[in-house]
Amino acid sequence: MIRVQVGLVILWLLMGLPVLAAPGDTYPETSRALQERYVDEVLAHRNYNAYAKRAMEEGYPNIAHLFRSLAMSEAVHGRNFHALLQELKIPIPDAHNGLAVSTTRKNLKHASTVEAQEIDKEYPAILKRVRPEGHKLAIQSITWAWKAEQQHRDLIIQIRKAASYFFGLLVGRIEGEPSRYYVCQICGSTLTEIPAKQCPICSNLVHLYKEVPGYPGPAPMKPDIWKDDDE
Repeated sequence: MIRVQVGLVILWLLMGLPVLAAPGDTYPETSRALQERYVDEVLAHRNYNAYAKRAMEEGYPNIAHLFRSLAMSEAVHGRNFHALLQELKIPIPDAHNGLAVSTTRKNLKHASTVEAQEIDKEYPAILKRVRPEGHKLAIQSITWAWKAEQQHRDLIIQIRKAASYFFGLLVGRIEGEPSRYYVCQICGSTLTEIPAKQCPICSNLVHLYKEVPGYPGPAPMKPDIWKDDDE
């Protein structure tokens, strides 16, 4: 019940409805953590969209679809953090950096490394910082993002495992079996099937999942692109 209520409050925030919140200086660590998370999620959203574009250019529409799905999830996280920053009257930081886009193979390897770093180190450290201040919505939003990142890693890891000698063969199989991806618009949960009853992360109703549109028709595959990587 608590999770459902928190999900509704997030919806109120996104709709611009007022929610009682303490000033940002009452929660110094939480304020900094929300700013950090917001910047990281905005950059992740941009990076994944750029990776999707590169995958399409290289002839891998299904991998592009995966990247677009991750980008949608990161956008949900960024939106949640943005709403909390506004309610706490904390300045919204700028999120600027140059995109480092490589080949699709290297992009996948980089993405899985980043997800692992966030899951194993960054999020536990952030939660340790903010929990003593007791801002329930912030703790819940950060926890949702952490759990969704774990789903991201699970989706990427099956590709990363074969990212050296057998990568080309694995990609060929992936491109021959299109997937469907669904993202919860409340917490960013990213799944290949809609849950039967409720979101496994935020416990909200499954109608809040949105299917990520795929790309129309496969582009010609170009297996020679893997030769410029670290075989």
